Amino acid sequence: MVWCPSFQSCVRADGEREYRIGHELVDEFLEFASGRARPSTVRAYAHDLSVFFGVIRKEPKDVTPKDVLRFVTAQRRPRKGAENVVRISDGGSGLSTSTIKRRLAAVSSLYGYLVIRGDAGVVTNPVPRGLPTRRNRHRGQAGAPLVRGVRRLPRILNPDEVEALMAALRTDRDRAMAQAMLLGGLRRGEVLGLRLQDLRLGEWRVFIADGKGGHQRLVPISPTFFATVADYMNKERPPDAPTDRLFVSLKGPRRGQPLSAEGIIEIFSAARARAGLVHGTCHELRHTCFTRLREAGMAIEAVQAQAGHRSIASTRIYLHLSIDWLAEEYRKAMEALSTSTEAAR
Repeated sequence: MVWCPSFQSCVRADGEREYRIGHELVDEFLEFASGRARPSTVRAYAHDLSVFFGVIRKEPKDVTPKDVLRFVTAQRRPRKGAENVVRISDGGSGLSTSTIKRRLAAVSSLYGYLVIRGDAGVVTNPVPRGLPTRRNRHRGQAGAPLVRGVRRLPRILNPDEVEALMAALRTDRDRAMAQAMLLGGLRRGEVLGLRLQDLRLGEWRVFIADGKGGHQRLVPISPTFFATVADYMNKERPPDAPTDRLFVSLKGPRRGQPLSAEGIIEIFSAARARAGLVHGTCHELRHTCFTRLREAGMAIEAVQAQAGHRSIASTRIYLHLSIDWLAEEYRKAMEALSTSTEAAR
């Protein structure tokens, strides 16, 4: 009988959400991952593995590299009913390269776990490190990636769009969350994870207790954010809220409970619609923050620390986003070249 994955989500007795897809080995991997990754990451693992095994339809121990390549090919095919629809960004009609790469990463993580276990009948990871090329075939290198992605510049909001979005937010809570991203560059999950004790009022800084990858950092944020938080605490936050999370639901059956990821997405989606904006996601607010900081002259190493990037390579993208800064640097360089050329004559 062929195993058929089934994505399931439930809340445990301790209040934490767990994910299962109906196979003992995969479910044990998801349980293991829940102890070292964010809930959103575990959910993505569960969904992506459900898709993978739904396509391959084999037991985990029987999957081969050929099956993985077949999965990649299947993900690139046009979706049913949308054969004539292509993306403007890359001309593709299947799933985006970033989605396929994320799914392959989930599969690779599962098999890394199964190999280490040693009792699952899996001795090698079937996800190839890359396709061999003439240059690296004899050097032991990974080779060309299975899926070659396109590195795109993230979108940012101009000042008028920021003003329109802020005007469309209806509560001080929502404005404070937006300012945490626009003025401090916090990720959506970091905003939701803020606790009352994480606010360092005398220092105008906030403590990020659980950043991406489990890393902590202490970052400055404009006093404007703290002023908005004060208005939210004094006027809106339920005084009897049974949680130390800073941002909570203000009404409904979850009043006083920590605001969820779905809740903040809905808040900003509705605000964008009211403001007539076609973009302005939480992550784009974060990108806007770092772009403006870099344009204002903040050192790239300081931007890296503010963003919580482990590698400065992730931060260098803001060099390219800072169009005005780049143009100014080019002008200075050309003036210097012109001066040196004239002096040599």
